[in-house]
Amino acid sequence: MRIPVLITAIVFVSAAAHAQSVFEPRDFSTPEHEQRYHTLVDELRCLVCQNQTIAESNADLASDLRREVYRMVEEGRSEDEIAGFMVDRYGDFVLYRPPLRGGTVVLWAGPFLLAAIGLTVLAVYLHRRRRMSATPLDADERQRIQRIFDVER
Repeated sequence: MRIPVLITAIVFVSAAAHAQSVFEPRDFSTPEHEQRYHTLVDELRCLVCQNQTIAESNADLASDLRREVYRMVEEGRSEDEIAGFMVDRYGDFVLYRPPLRGGTVVLWAGPFLLAAIGLTVLAVYLHRRRRMSATPLDADERQRIQRIFDVER
């Protein structure tokens, strides 16, 4: 019962977030410009929210970036020029798919590195737990336990 409610909530939140960029009135000179605009705002990360595109974000900075993208698209700049401008200004982090190079290798390898560390910690924990598993008591230990129980009665 909870899963359909959760899915419905996610759909409504996603639709509302995407509607943010849709409801900002933009008059494009050509349908190509409109398509390029939507492609770009869906590929640029909001630097405030960090887990949303600028199309999805309600942050003031995202609104400013959408306005800037619109201006550059209408000026006739290419997608590479606009993305380059954003990277020059905000760094590779502004791209949802940053290029693989020295400065961004952590962004690409980070999730795999964290997963490897987590699996290693889990393996060590399970190994130690298995090693410390219960061993049968010898006769002296059983007698001591029996004496403890006898005294408590």
